[in-house]
Amino acid sequence: MSLSFLDYIAEQKIEEAVRKGELDALPGSGKPLALDDDAHVPEDMRMAMRILRNAGLVPPEVQSMRDIADLECLLQSEGALDGAARRIAMRKLQLLRVALDEARSSRGALGSGVYLDRIVRRFA
Repeated sequence: MSLSFLDYIAEQKIEEAVRKGELDALPGSGKPLALDDDAHVPEDMRMAMRILRNAGLVPPEVQSMRDIADLECLLQSEGALDGAARRIAMRKLQLLRVALDEARSSRGALGSGVYLDRIVRRFA
């Protein structure tokens, strides 16, 4: 996959800053990244979210976002799909986007339905 023009410019600016040493004195420089930082998750939900993440359970919205990204990548690949398969993939992409928008507007933190049922079954 090729870089867009803006991505290319950003990469060039980052490389230039690295060469000049402008990124050497940043806070946390030389330390491992905290990839499981839960600062954006409310404190009372952190443990539950960590347990669910470690169990491999993701909300349907997250799975939909992954599916959308996969389909977008597939549709951008030249020659990956013929006419009929391309139309089916585009239709599925549209449906996933609509479902994701609806889910975002109608759910709470843990949601309801299938995802909540899976959580209850997992811990029952």
